[in-house]
Amino acid sequence: MFSALTDKLEDAFRKLRGLGKISESNVSDAMREIRLALLEADVDFKVTKDLVEAVKTRALGEEVLKTVTPGQQIVKIFHDELEKILGGGASELDLGPPQRILMVGLNGAGKTTTSAKLANWLKKQGKRPLLIALDLYRPAAVTQLQVLGQQLGVPVCVPAAGETDVVRATRAALAWLDQQGSGVAIFDTAGRQEVDDALLSELKKVRDLVQPNETLLVADAATGQQAVAVASKFHETVTITGLIMTKLDGDARGGALLSMRQVTGCPVKFIGVGEKVDQLEVFHPDRMAQRILGMGDVVSLVEKAAQEIDEKDAMKMMRRLEENKFDFNDFLGQLRFMKKLGPLEGLLGMIPGMNKLKGMPGVDDKRMKHVEAIILSMTPKERSKPDIINGSRRKRIAKGCGRPVVEINQLLKQFEMMRGLMKNKSAMAQMASGLFGGGGPGGMPQMPKGMMPGGKLPKSKFGKGFRLGG
Repeated sequence: MFSALTDKLEDAFRKLRGLGKISESNVSDAMREIRLALLEADVDFKVTKDLVEAVKTRALGEEVLKTVTPGQQIVKIFHDELEKILGGGASELDLGPPQRILMVGLNGAGKTTTSAKLANWLKKQGKRPLLIALDLYRPAAVTQLQVLGQQLGVPVCVPAAGETDVVRATRAALAWLDQQGSGVAIFDTAGRQEVDDALLSELKKVRDLVQPNETLLVADAATGQQAVAVASKFHETVTITGLIMTKLDGDARGGALLSMRQVTGCPVKFIGVGEKVDQLEVFHPDRMAQRILGMGDVVSLVEKAAQEIDEKDAMKMMRRLEENKFDFNDFLGQLRFMKKLGPLEGLLGMIPGMNKLKGMPGVDDKRMKHVEAIILSMTPKERSKPDIINGSRRKRIAKGCGRPVVEINQLLKQFEMMRGLMKNKSAMAQMASGLFGGGGPGGMPQMPKGMMPGGKLPKSKFGKGFRLGG
């Protein structure tokens, strides 16, 4: 998501960076391109207008026109204003008494799955979540929540068989909560149509009975311009306190995310980045602004890695690297670790300078699956001693995994290159410094020169030329 917007913003800012002096005419031309880019990304017209005007006013101030790098200064201003529109800082859930969260939204936005994701997130925070099924309209909605609750080990309250009155079901759920004792209750309500006043009125009755700390609007990030009307209608009816944007792993234009926060005045609290129950993230406006501007999000990447990494495994891997014993067993372990972190394109978007690799041939999750299949078709001896893999072994591996011999050859070349890079301690130190503390322009981390798109890696005995995925 946001890839098209990011590319267009980069084009507009690239022209400004190339100018030694900035004039009102230059700024106006750039703002026109930025306005079009935002509107094409489905950002609300008024939000677009306010953002562009705020940037233009600050960009034409003396502190920009007289600075040595006016183009970069305008990018910084745009980043600040974008962060302001997205909400400033991360917004925490209100988990004080009575610890109740009401989930509302349109049909198809993903409320039931998001309710389970939120329960999983609360459980990781040391809380005791409780799920309450109040969707009496969608077939199998109650069963879906029961199944998800069982997977997570979270108690689920279901309505009586044949129940059709949601108000009565809500009263029964509140009685069930009293029996459960303490816990954070998440009420999964039925999806509403924007114009269905009867259902919205029913939802208001549920809200009045539950008296929730938080009323969270679950909204599909692909909604587009309709998002503003949807958010306004729900806010007017039940007074929402926060937003959860789903399907941010898709390729929609994403303007809803920028619009809804500004229009409702309610913070985006979480974002859904996949279908799995662990793919819910706390929303950080500053990090999202960086990603939209193509600056990456190293902090989130490090946090994701810290959640998945095993300290003992990390130390073992470090020792093997130091002793130059890295083999295909280690490589397979790293591949599986990468898969835990999420889709490869999403990870590339978090690394400064690497967003240009997204969409290139070979840079995809399918390619990673092929690589895993090739390694699994090797014998244990071949994995630990890749040098013994001769021509006949390569043909056998190719038959075993259903991939052409040329792919096996490419993987072996790339693996040898990786080992060559790992032997080079200065290159590894440069990579670590660039990712986690190096000094790029404007204080942003930067990738080492050899790792940038179009850059060169150290030569190996297999010759030059390297591209991720072959």
